[in-house]
Amino acid sequence: MKVTALIILGCLVWEGTAKPGFPEQEKDPEFWKEWAQRTLKNALTLQDLNKNVAKNIILFLGDGMGIPTVTAARILKGQLNGQNGEETQLEMDKFPYVALSKTYNTNAQVPDSAGTATAYLCGVKANEGTVGVNAAAVKSQCNTTRGNEVTSILKWAKDAGKSVGIVTTTRVNHATPSAAYAHCVERDWYSDGEMPDEALQSGCKDIARQLFENIPDIDVIMGGGRKYMYPRNTPDVEYPGDKKHNGTRKDGRNLVKEWTDRMKDKRGSYVWNRKDLVSLNPNNVDYLLGLFEPGDLPYELERNKETDPSLTEMVDVAIKILKKNERGFYLLVEGGRIDHGHHDGKAKLALHEAVEMDRAITRAGLLTSIYDTLSVVTADHSHVFSFGGYTHRGNSIFGLAPTMSDIDQKPFTSILYGNGPGFKLVNGARENVSAVDYTSHSLAFLVCLITIPQHRSKQLPGTSCCSLEIGDSWR
Repeated sequence: MKVTALIILGCLVWEGTAKPGFPEQEKDPEFWKEWAQRTLKNALTLQDLNKNVAKNIILFLGDGMGIPTVTAARILKGQLNGQNGEETQLEMDKFPYVALSKTYNTNAQVPDSAGTATAYLCGVKANEGTVGVNAAAVKSQCNTTRGNEVTSILKWAKDAGKSVGIVTTTRVNHATPSAAYAHCVERDWYSDGEMPDEALQSGCKDIARQLFENIPDIDVIMGGGRKYMYPRNTPDVEYPGDKKHNGTRKDGRNLVKEWTDRMKDKRGSYVWNRKDLVSLNPNNVDYLLGLFEPGDLPYELERNKETDPSLTEMVDVAIKILKKNERGFYLLVEGGRIDHGHHDGKAKLALHEAVEMDRAITRAGLLTSIYDTLSVVTADHSHVFSFGGYTHRGNSIFGLAPTMSDIDQKPFTSILYGNGPGFKLVNGARENVSAVDYTSHSLAFLVCLITIPQHRSKQLPGTSCCSLEIGDSWR
C-alpha cells in the first residue's frame, strides 16, 4: 500500500491589510475529524482500494516539496545517472495511488510547517506557528495551551503497542517532528533558552523537554538539535571551540544524559556521528537516540560522509530496529532541508535533498512489504519555485534557457523563484548570467517573473520581480 500526495500551492498577490477570522467551528477538533471521515468514505466508494489493515506505516514528508520540486528532482535524478532526466521515475512515481492535497492553516492562506504538521499528524487544522494544539490556541500565548492539546498518530501507534520513530534532516525539535509529540503555541521554543520568562513562569515547556517527557519511550529519534539538549555554554562534542554550537538550556538540565540513564537497562544507545550509527547492530538495540549536529544536519551536497549520516542511512537503521516489534511500527521521515534550500533560493541544494529522500523511500521499500506496510509520500506546502524557458530535452536542470530574454536580450536560468530582493544590477543593468557559474552549490536562483524596468533596484509591494543572485537568504 503506497500513496503519493502532491502539494499545490497557489501564490497570489495579497492586497489589503484586513485579517478576517475563521469560523468558530474550526477550533473544534471534531470538526476536522468528521470532515476527514466524510472525505475518506466518499473516496472509498470511487475506487477498489487495497483495504488490508496496515501493520506498519511510514510517512515520508518532503518539507516544501511541491509539484515543481518533484518534477525537477525527477529530472535531476536521471541526469545524475547519465540520462536526459525527463524519462526517469522517482520511487514515488511507482506507487499505485496518487492524490493531490490542498494546504492552508486556519489563520493563513499560505501555511507554515508547524500548523501543517499538526494537520497531517494529528488530524486537526491549526494556526500558523503552533504544534500539537488546536486552533483555539493562539501563537506565542502560553496561557492558551492547556485544554487545547491534540495527540498525534505517533502517540496513537505507541498506545497500540507499536514501535515508533522519528527521522529528520532538521532538528528533532523542529516544526515537523515536534507535532508528533509536543503541544506548543510557539514552534521556535526549541529549548527554554528561546522562551520568554512569562511563558516559563506560566508553566509552558520547551519542545526539547517535551520530546523526552510527553512520550518518554519513543523507540527511535534521529536528526539534529544537540545544542538544545545541554545546559547553556556547554561545549558541543563535535565543535568544542565554536561557541555558537554551545548548549542553550537555562534550566541546567542535560537531556541526553537523562535519556541515556533512563535507557541503560533497556538496550538503549546514543550516537552523535555516522561511524557510531552504521556500526550499530540493530538486533542489539531497542531504543536509539541519534543527534548528529548542534542544529540542522548539513545539506546532502555538503555532508561530511565520514561524520554525518545520510537520510537513507538513518532510515535503514530506524526500520531495522522498529520492525522487530511483532505488532508493527510507525515511522515519520522528514526530508526537511528541501524547504531550507528553497527558502534560500538555492535550487541545487533543495533538489539534491529531494533526490536523497527518494533514495530513502527506495531503501524503505526494500526493507518492508506492500502487504503489511502503508507508505505515504507527501509534502506540507510548496514554494514559489518553478522552471521553464522552453529548455531542450536533457538540458541541465540548473542550466540556462536556450533563448535570450526579449526584455534585455540577455540569458536567464530555466529555474525561477517568484520572490527575492530584485535584480542584481551590474553597471545599472541586469547581470549577464552566462558569466556566472550556475553549477555552484551555493547559487541562488532568483529570476524575474514580472519585469518592471523602472523599479529594478527594489522589491515592489505585490510584485515578484527578482533576478539571479549569489548567496542571498530570503524567508
